[in-house]
Amino acid sequence: MKKSGCLLAVCCLALLAAACSQDTKSTQPIHTSATPLPEWRSGYRIYVTNETSGDLSVIDGTTNDVLATVPLGKRPRGIHASPDQRTIYIALSGSPPAPPGVDESTLPPPDKSADGIGVFDVEQNKLLRVIQGGSDPENFDVSLDGSTLFVSNEDISSASFIEVASGKLTETIRVGEEPEGVKLSPDGKEVYVTAEADSSIAVIDIAARKLAASFKVGRRPRNIVFLPDGSRGYVNAENDGTIVLFDAVKKQKIQDIQLGKPGEIKPMGLALSPDAKKLYVSTGRGRKVFVIDTVTNQPIASFEVGQRPWGIAVSPDGKTLYTANGPSNDVSVIDIESQTVVKKIKVGASPWGVEIIGRGY
Repeated sequence: MKKSGCLLAVCCLALLAAACSQDTKSTQPIHTSATPLPEWRSGYRIYVTNETSGDLSVIDGTTNDVLATVPLGKRPRGIHASPDQRTIYIALSGSPPAPPGVDESTLPPPDKSADGIGVFDVEQNKLLRVIQGGSDPENFDVSLDGSTLFVSNEDISSASFIEVASGKLTETIRVGEEPEGVKLSPDGKEVYVTAEADSSIAVIDIAARKLAASFKVGRRPRNIVFLPDGSRGYVNAENDGTIVLFDAVKKQKIQDIQLGKPGEIKPMGLALSPDAKKLYVSTGRGRKVFVIDTVTNQPIASFEVGQRPWGIAVSPDGKTLYTANGPSNDVSVIDIESQTVVKKIKVGASPWGVEIIGRGY
């Protein structure tokens, strides 16, 4: 979402004013009662952030039933698990939604006290605390050792380093305008941040804690995935109707993969199959998921899944795909072999992100 210069200044001042409350937040637990769940020995569960209702839906991957709905805070969006999958982190934001075309002068001021990263315990099914996340956190990734979160801060065009143990913000690095997607390189040495307004990706050297490179990819990039060897990656270019293949060594664009007419097909979420041979792409108002062969880098299939699919994830066994469909408040369950929706699961309001945790795989 675009932020005006005036709003940027107000946000920065508000961020400074909220520093004390952020520090308090990082050291005090959230006192919420846990919802008891059935014993979990095998299979997988799906965790879905619901942006408007401010909660988390927990879904059983065997029955595709909602097991619990857990309150989180304002505007939960980005969601990622720790390397050991015992903890789930969720980006929370007190900034009001500002879709394209909205007059931002009519919006209420941001509630900076609501900004942070929720720390959710998987075993207890409980939000334990909210730690700092910088201003207006939307998405993030987790270091390989689980000690650090890398967070995009859209309204101040920056990315923040958050120390998990202390819950403190330790570094803020300027990146491109309107940063959103964040992805750690497979070797854990760099973090890539998409900049929607700049049509670019910023690359941060984690050890040096500085911007190492920046390169153009396509209009309104949001999300990134890497092939396992880290040599190449894919990023969506929402306003071009394309997926961009890029060279992660040379830090440059390789090619565009056209999915459809720009504006009608709007690539959003990306998910690789467990064997990395296929890339699944949700397309927002396009209502479809596209399948790209990662050897030929060509689309090989597409199928309709629901209203404005955004968040997307693949089950650990590679057989099932899940998409979060914001306007209809549901999650589509897609059988990958038949490319059909086998169920739609009602969740909270405006589902956004999807994270899957498996047991026994």
